[in-house]
Amino acid sequence: MLIKNKNQLSITDLRREACEIIEAGIARVLPTAVMQSSISYDRSLKTVDVCSDTYSFSNGRIFVVGGGKASCLMAVNLRTLLEDANVTDGVVICKGNPPEINKIQTVQAGHPIPDERGANGVKKILGLKTQYNIYRNDLIMCLISGGGSALMPCPVDGLSLEDKKKVTALLLTSGADIHEINSVRKHLSKIKGGRLGYYFSPATVISLILSDVIGNDLSVIASGPTVPDSSTYAEAYAVLEKYDLVSKLPNSAVDILRRGCQGLLEETPKSLTNCHNYIIGDNSLALQAMSRIARELGYRPRIITAELKGDTSAAAFSIAKEVKNHLDSGYDALILGGETTIQLPQNFGKGGRNQHYAAASLLAMEEFTGEWVVASAGTDGSDYLPDVAGAMVDNNSLLELRKVNVDVNAFIRSCDSNTLLKKLGNSLIVTGDTGTNVGDILVYLFKQDPPARG
Repeated sequence: MLIKNKNQLSITDLRREACEIIEAGIARVLPTAVMQSSISYDRSLKTVDVCSDTYSFSNGRIFVVGGGKASCLMAVNLRTLLEDANVTDGVVICKGNPPEINKIQTVQAGHPIPDERGANGVKKILGLKTQYNIYRNDLIMCLISGGGSALMPCPVDGLSLEDKKKVTALLLTSGADIHEINSVRKHLSKIKGGRLGYYFSPATVISLILSDVIGNDLSVIASGPTVPDSSTYAEAYAVLEKYDLVSKLPNSAVDILRRGCQGLLEETPKSLTNCHNYIIGDNSLALQAMSRIARELGYRPRIITAELKGDTSAAAFSIAKEVKNHLDSGYDALILGGETTIQLPQNFGKGGRNQHYAAASLLAMEEFTGEWVVASAGTDGSDYLPDVAGAMVDNNSLLELRKVNVDVNAFIRSCDSNTLLKKLGNSLIVTGDTGTNVGDILVYLFKQDPPARG
C-alpha cells in the first residue's frame, strides 16, 4: 500500500478507488518496475540490452554513476539485473538515506539546495576515470532522475559552490525561462550540458533516465549531463544582459562567461557520439497505468494530458470547465499529469502545488452535482512539504468547510492550502519518499455522469 493513510482517506467508494488509481500510477514508475521493463543482461554473451538496443562489454567493464531522487533505487535494481558480473565500481548521488549497494558507493546530498556532499560525490564520480583508466571498451551506466541538477553540483574551476548557488538563485527569480537558465548553468558546470558524457569518452555512456520534465526534453532533465548542448557562452552571457544580471552576479561567474565568449574556454560539447540516452519512465507511463486500473474498476477513463502546466489555480479552474464536455462524451474517470506553478503572494502560508490544486478545485468544481472526487499527488511523495504527497477533495468537502464558516477563498489567495486541508481532515495524501519522480499525477472520478448546472 503506497498511500500510508489510505484507510483514513477512503471514506467513500470513489475516494478509495481514487487512492487505488493514484497508487497504480506511482507503482508503474517505481525504479524496480521501469528498470525491469527496460533492461536485460545476457551472461553468456556479456551484453546489456537497453530498450531493444544491445551493448557488449565482453572486453571491458561496467561502471555505474548518476544522481537524482530515484537514482539510488535505480542503482539497486541495476545491480540486481546485472547479477554478480561485471560492475567494477560506481558512485550514485541521491536525496535521503541511501541504501548500501555492493560495489556502488551511494552518497547522500542536499536537495533542493546543493551542498558540499553533492560536490564531493561528483568528484568521486570523476575520479573513477583515472582510478581505473576507463577507456573505449568500458560501459558507463549513468542513472539520471529528477533532482539531479541540485544533487550533482560541480562548478567549473574558479567558481565556488556558494557563488554557483547565488547565480542559480538570481536566475530563478529573474524571469528567465528554463532554457535561458540552463544555458548559464551549463557553462558554469564541469558536468552539465553534456560535459559528463564527454569526460568519459571514448567509453560508451548509456544514460537511463526517469523524466520529471514536461515534454521529456533531454537537455533539461538534470541539465543534460550526457546530452549535447546547443547553447553557447555568448548566449549565456546574453541572458545576463537581458535580465540585468551582469552587475548582480558574483564577479567570478561573470568573468568565466566573458572568457568563454572570447574563446579562452572550451565550449560545451555540440555532439556526443559515445553517449546514448534512454527515457525509461515518465509521466505518460504513470497515466497509462492509472487508466488501466480505472478501467478494471469499471470506469470509462480518458487521459486528458500529460503536460498540465501554468498557474496552479488557473489550471484547476480550466480543467473544471473541460469536465462537462468529457462527461457528456461518456467518460467518468479523467486522468492527467504534469507540473503547475504556484504564484506566491508576498505573505504566504504552507502547502504545495498538489495541495493548492485540490484546494482550488473545491471552488472550481462547486457547480457540479452528484458524487465526485479530485486527487492530485507528486509521484516523489513530497509536495514541497516532505511529509505530504498531495491531497484529495470531493463533493462534500466544501460543504463541510462552510458549515464551520471557513473562508476557503482566503486560504487559496494566501497559498495556505495545507492549513485549509488539515482543517478539513481526511484530505492530505501521505506516501513518504517513493524513490521515484516523474512529476504530478491527477485523477477526477464521477458517479453516474453527474450533470453540471448552467
